[in-house]
Amino acid sequence: MRRDAFTGGVDPGGLWVQNDIRILICYILDSVQAPLSQEDLSRIVQGRGLANYFETGDALAALEKLGHVRREEAGFTVTETGREIAARLDAELPVAVRDKALEAALLLLAEARARREHRVEVEEQANGCQVTCRIGGGGDRDLLRVSLYVPDRAQAQLAEERFYQNPDRVYRLVLAALTGDLEYAEELLR
Repeated sequence: MRRDAFTGGVDPGGLWVQNDIRILICYILDSVQAPLSQEDLSRIVQGRGLANYFETGDALAALEKLGHVRREEAGFTVTETGREIAARLDAELPVAVRDKALEAALLLLAEARARREHRVEVEEQANGCQVTCRIGGGGDRDLLRVSLYVPDRAQAQLAEERFYQNPDRVYRLVLAALTGDLEYAEELLR
């Protein structure tokens, strides 16, 4: 197979052909049906070692120039011709690449939704940080507010990241503990 893309940062099984990277971008945008920024697309593709960072940027620019993707205020979206490319050519991509890309994209969208609906506040204190995690209940009402002390900023950042990864699980875990459903709490921890 002819390789015409830089391979730096690409895991074995990743993409080394520029056209494949373009197909992957169309596939991702068509699959999630939501605008994604160039940074988001790079995080999805590069974060999973699927393609080189620079090649991803070049592929996105080429797709925009050809009219297969469109830049909007909220991010890039796929056009009708881009959808056709994704539908006709996605079988050209290895299944593992498609699965990794789609999983990463859906996780990114879920985290973005969590950041819109929930909040984490970090308050620096003399000997550490107070981290307050809020699970929104609509409007200005919180379904749950949990506050904890951590000894440094690094741990506060880790707590914030972990909370945003799955706030629903945090809510279910606290609820299970408070209602005495320890079996369910243990199941959530596995």
